[in-house]
Parts: sequence; structure tokens; C-alpha cells
Amino acid sequence: MAKKGTIEFVCQTCGAAYPKWQGKCDSCGEWNTIVEEKSGGEGFSNFTPKSKGRILDFVPLSGALEKVERLETGIKELDRVSGGGLVAGSVILVGGDPGIGKSTLLLQTCAKIANKAEGYECYYISGEEAIDQVRIRAKRLELDQSPVKLASATGVKDIIATLEKSNAAVVIIDSIQTMYLEEVESTPGSVAQVRACAYELIKLAKKKGFVLFLVGHVTKQGSIAGPRVLEHMVDTVLYFEGERGHHFRILRAVKNRYGATDEIGVFEMQDKGLVEVENPSALFLAERQGNISGSCVFAGIEGSRPVLVEIQALVSPTGYASPKRAVVGWDSNRLAMVLAVLEARCGMNLSSQDVYLNIAGGLKISEPAADLAVAMAVISSLTNKPLPADAVIFGEIGLSGEIRSVGQPNSRLKEAHKLGFNNAITPPTHGNEKKNTSYDMNIYEIGNVQRLINWFN
Repeated sequence: MAKKGTIEFVCQTCGAAYPKWQGKCDSCGEWNTIVEEKSGGEGFSNFTPKSKGRILDFVPLSGALEKVERLETGIKELDRVSGGGLVAGSVILVGGDPGIGKSTLLLQTCAKIANKAEGYECYYISGEEAIDQVRIRAKRLELDQSPVKLASATGVKDIIATLEKSNAAVVIIDSIQTMYLEEVESTPGSVAQVRACAYELIKLAKKKGFVLFLVGHVTKQGSIAGPRVLEHMVDTVLYFEGERGHHFRILRAVKNRYGATDEIGVFEMQDKGLVEVENPSALFLAERQGNISGSCVFAGIEGSRPVLVEIQALVSPTGYASPKRAVVGWDSNRLAMVLAVLEARCGMNLSSQDVYLNIAGGLKISEPAADLAVAMAVISSLTNKPLPADAVIFGEIGLSGEIRSVGQPNSRLKEAHKLGFNNAITPPTHGNEKKNTSYDMNIYEIGNVQRLINWFN
């Protein structure tokens, strides 16, 4: 650590510190993000403890567990992502693109909790908008009669002095990049200010036992702006995703000390705010047209929830020396691997074809179980022969051309059967794995990609 009163140069993107100024940050690779800051910490080399530390009491791993009490928000999708509700004293960081609906979601959450009969006190503190601007949004959302305590402030010392004398259950800070401490000699939004402000607010939340929401800006790469240590300081990190051209939003947990990190919540943006989507599969498939080549339905898993989405592929002759590969909603490297397997194992000529792949609706898929559906969509577009409209597909493709099994096949088939699909193309069953055959579905097991061609003959 630097000595008291010394000057150091800190990157405003990643928080890396340097003894002198330089144009490019070696840690994150950004240019012109290193600024001069004065450190107020004591040098570790000069640190002399005034008293000896106490002896720690170690306990065994086994023992009685304290029951975690959770506060249900009344928004089921948010409760699902948070692990069943909000834990008292927890700190939740919410990130997302500008205008995606972060403030709308948190204002709705605050109003829902404040309307509970138990009389929870909810505080919404905005550092970006004036009081009237928040009131206009609340009126549009028909929340203007909710007993939410609203304030516009950016001084952390004033906020702490107010909350210390309150009986708050939920506090929302919108956003952490607008907060400042007078003791920190840097502008609001800098690494030092964000780190110091977050530390003081988190310390108060743990002390008083209220749930603290921190809204965070994101960079152009999609990560939360500010020091990376901010994500380590909080208990939960939520990303609010979605395309402005689409009417639905995805709330995804990337860190959660009180629940799973692979759950998602689905919302639909309407005139009166965000509305929960209890059956996202029906939403993603609402505009699907059958008997179209290059289209197939993939049965995926997001956390504990099965989700059916449409995968669209378009293959056309290229007019360039090297064919174009464009992907929306999936891993481009994964697409390159699938195309290479189809060329090497199935003898398909894709080196002279442009390939465009789209996950309809804007959902982002990361699991390899979509390999088989992508391959089927590509072959369907190349041969100009549509797949059966009532067929659902899932499976992972290996480099040798084998179709590998994936997790939770029964959950995927159950969701497909519920939505009226009669056929399923799946990997073969191995070992102790068993597919539930009680559903009234025709299940076709494919063990190698070479057998995919049979579906289009």
C-alpha cells in the first residue's frame, strides 16, 4: 500500500495502480484511462500494531445451521434469480445497458415491498435523476401511491446519517457511480470514489440488516464499470439483459452467495413497466413460422428452468474470398467448430458459403447442448428442406462427429410436450441414463452427425 499523502496513478476501468502515468493500462488494455489520485492509506511497511491480535476460535464443519430468513419481493422472477427472496443484510449489485429497465425494475420492487402489510420501510435514493423525474416514472407505472421514501442525493455521508436513524428494510442506490465521499480526492465515478462509497454503504447495510441494491453502469464491453473489487464486495451480482428492439428482458445472476448462479428471470417490457413472463418458451416461440428451412426449436436449460427457443440459420453462396460467419446470441467459436465437423465428417461444402446464425428473440445461449440444433438448422438451410414443425432438438457434438448426451433430458422433453411438440431428436442414452418415455412423443436418438443427412433425404 502507498504511504499517506503519496500520489499514484489508477486505471478508471479496472482499478490497476501504477507508480507513474502511462497511456495504456497493462491490465485491461484500455487507453487514456489512467488518472492521478492521492492515496490516504498508511504504508504497510510503517504499520506497527498497537496491541496483539486475539486468538481465533475454530469450529468443525458440522454443526447447527442458522435458518436464513428471506424477504419475498412479490415479483416471482426476481425471487427466483435471488434464490427464493432477499436476505436481510445482503448487498445486490444490478448492472445493465443504459435504458434497459434497471431503474424501472427496482422501483417496482421497492413499491411491491413497501405495500406489504407488515409495513416495511423502503428507501429509493437517486443520484442521477431529480425527484420529479422519478415521480413521472412512478406515475406512468401506477406506483405513485406506494409508500416509498424517495430522495435525490449523492453525498454518502448524508445518506448514511439518514439511514442510521431509519428502520429501513430495503435501500436502493441509483447509481453507485454518482455517489461521492468528501474525504476521497477524486471525481464521482472514479475507482477510488466507487470503492470507498460502496465500502461505507455495505458496512452500514451489514450493521443495520437492510437489503441494499446498488445500480452499476456498464462499459461498452458489457461489464460493470469501476473497480473489479466492487463485484467481490457485494453478495449478489445481477445483469439485466435485452435488446432494445425486443420487448422482453432477461435478469441473470452471475454471482450469488445465497442461491444458484445459473437462474434467469424473464420480463416483458410494456407501457406500464416490466411484467413477469411465467412461460418464456411460449414467448420465444410466439412468432415462429413452421415449414421454413433453416429453422428449428432447441430445448435448453437455464438454471432449473427449461426454455424452448428458435434457432435460425441462413446459408448462402459467398461473394468474397473468405466466407462470412455472423452469429447473434451464441458463441461464434462454437459455430466454427460445428461447421468444421459437418465438413469433415459429413462431406458438406460450407467453405464457399456464408453462414448466418440467430437465436430468435435475442436470448443468449451458452450451453453446448445447442450444437445439434445448430447443425440441423444449418443443414436445413443448405438443402432448403424444412424440419418438422413439431420437432424439438438438443445434443452436444464432439470433434469426431459423435452426439454426446446432455443434462436434464427429461425436463427438456417435458417442456416440449407441454407446448405441443410431438417429435424430439436427442442424443442416445448411455449407462444408467433413462429418458422418460411416458410422454406421448416420438423420440429419435442420433449417435453420429452423419445420420443427420437422413432427415433431409
